[in-house]
Amino acid sequence: MDYVYVISGLAVGLLVGLTGVGGGSLMTPLLTAVFGIPATTAVGTDLAFAAITKGAGTVIHRIQKNVNWRIVGLMAAGSLPASVLTTLVLHHLDIRGAGAHSPMDTFIRWSIAICVLLTVGVLLFKARIVNWLNNNPHYQATGKSLSFYTFAAGVVIGTLVTISSIGAGAIGAMVLIFLYPDLRSSEIAGSDIAHAVPLTAVAAVGHFSLGTLDFSLLGALLLGSIPGITIGSYLSRAVPERFLRGVLATTLTAVAAKLVM
Repeated sequence: MDYVYVISGLAVGLLVGLTGVGGGSLMTPLLTAVFGIPATTAVGTDLAFAAITKGAGTVIHRIQKNVNWRIVGLMAAGSLPASVLTTLVLHHLDIRGAGAHSPMDTFIRWSIAICVLLTVGVLLFKARIVNWLNNNPHYQATGKSLSFYTFAAGVVIGTLVTISSIGAGAIGAMVLIFLYPDLRSSEIAGSDIAHAVPLTAVAAVGHFSLGTLDFSLLGALLLGSIPGITIGSYLSRAVPERFLRGVLATTLTAVAAKLVM
C-alpha cells in the first residue's frame, strides 16, 4: 500500500503548490477519512511531515528576507508552551491506546473537522476580510495590545495544531492578515511558515513520545510530496486561483462531513 501513500503525497503536494493551502488541512483528513488511519496516528505523522516540508520553505523565505522574526517570536512564545502543555494533557489521556471510534479518536476527528471548516472559511472569505480591514483601519490593534493578541493567537494555534495538526498554515496566515494588514503577502507567507516549523517540530516530538508517529508512512508521503509541490508551484500561474480555491473548499467540506459521520 506504500505506493498509494506516495501518490497521496504527490496529490497533496500538487494542491499545496497550486493553492498555498497548508498540507495539514489536506493530508490529515485524507489519511483519516479516506484511508481509515487512526486520527491520532494521522495527526502525529502529518506534524512530522509539515516540520520537514516547511523547513525547506523557511530557508527560501529567509534568503528572500520575507520573514518578520519579531512576529514569529511573539507567536512562538505562545504556541510552543501551549503545544507542550497540550501534549502533556494527551499523555494523561493515553491517546496511544485510542482505537477507531473510541471517545478520544472521535474527539480528535471532530477537532480535525472543525479546523478544516475554519480553513474553508479562510479560502472563501479571505478577500472580503482583507477588504473590510482596509476599509476599517480604526479596528486594527497597535502597540502592546497588538503584541498581546499575537501571543494569544500563538497559544490558540499551538493548541489546535497539537490536537489536529491543522492551523499553522491557512489559519495562521489569516491571523497575520487580521493583525498585520500592512504586511506584504510574501512577509505573511514567510512569517507564517517560519513560525510553523518550530511549532510542528515540537508537536511532532510530543506525538513521537505518545507513540503516534508512523515513520514508514511519513517516508512514503514525503517521497510523493516533494515533486508534487515543485510541479504545483510551476503550474500555479497557469490555473485560475479562484477556480482552484472553490474546488478545494468543496472537497474539504465533504471530507469534514465524512470525518464526523
